[in-house]
Amino acid sequence: MKVLVTGAAGFIGAALTQRLLAQGHEVFGLDNLNDYYEVSLKQARLKRCQAITTGRFVFEQLDLADRAGMEKLFRDNQFDAVVNLAAQAGVRYSLDNPQAYIDSNLVGFANILEGCRHAKIKNLIFASSSSVYGANSQQPFAEHHHADHPVSLYGATKRANELLAHSYASLYQLPCTGLRFFTVYGPWGRPDMAIFKFTRAIAAGEQIDVYNQGEMWRDFTYIDDIIDSMMPLLEQPASPSAAWSSDAPNPASSYAPYRVYNIGNENPVNLLEFIKILEKNIGKTAQKNFLPMQPGDVLSTHADVSNLMDATGVKPHVSIEQGVQAFVAWYQQYYAKTPCLVS
Repeated sequence: MKVLVTGAAGFIGAALTQRLLAQGHEVFGLDNLNDYYEVSLKQARLKRCQAITTGRFVFEQLDLADRAGMEKLFRDNQFDAVVNLAAQAGVRYSLDNPQAYIDSNLVGFANILEGCRHAKIKNLIFASSSSVYGANSQQPFAEHHHADHPVSLYGATKRANELLAHSYASLYQLPCTGLRFFTVYGPWGRPDMAIFKFTRAIAAGEQIDVYNQGEMWRDFTYIDDIIDSMMPLLEQPASPSAAWSSDAPNPASSYAPYRVYNIGNENPVNLLEFIKILEKNIGKTAQKNFLPMQPGDVLSTHADVSNLMDATGVKPHVSIEQGVQAFVAWYQQYYAKTPCLVS
């Protein structure tokens, strides 16, 4: 199978690329290598991909918003499947730089859909987010819940991706599967994520900002569990649901070849408990700076992953204790020779 993976230098994209290559597939990796966080980490992830094989991994630096470049990419290649993981990530950054989200998450995703349509791609899998649930307080979050009140621009762009994908599934019979990721973490993760920032600060003896007095919960999902769940979906393009009814429309499925799945751990962890686990693994006590809730944030995320488990047979199994231990061990090794641990 030849798979286009966008965001191939990113956290999830690189992990998926490595798994695909290890299983003998061809991967065309795409990334714009922007400087939202340290480019050296992205380059290091790519080197790990390139080390797995010669000939089955091709990388191109290209921005999804480059319409001409994307048209040429699909014109010059024949892909069996497309996994779109490229996006401007981060809830809080969307408050400061909304245009980046419009360009990458909306214009860029539209270019992906157009490329897939004209190339008659048989399976498009794209990244959505738990952020789409927004103001919904009914938990655990389930795909059949309505997700029409996002509280961040990031969440709004991801919900827009789902709606755009459904229109293409309906109009052009393009099989589209959206994955609502829940707080993905692990080795080689993103420096803007809480586990990364907390580890850096605790190790350096600096304060960490703890919002809402620590009364927050997150459904932390380890990277290996994410990839384990994604792999079967590459062999299972979305198909129309015979049970779907326009009288009681289920947002998770459709009369068109379209599906949306939560991809999480099912076990929310309190923020203060999460910090304690970090302290244990780092061997230092955190200096906490308690702050009120931030705009765009939500109190809790909790994924119902029963639909994904039914579809793939995969159940998340890495505990928060195991995952944090693996992340801290990687972090300490990766930055062992770097005087300034991370910018």
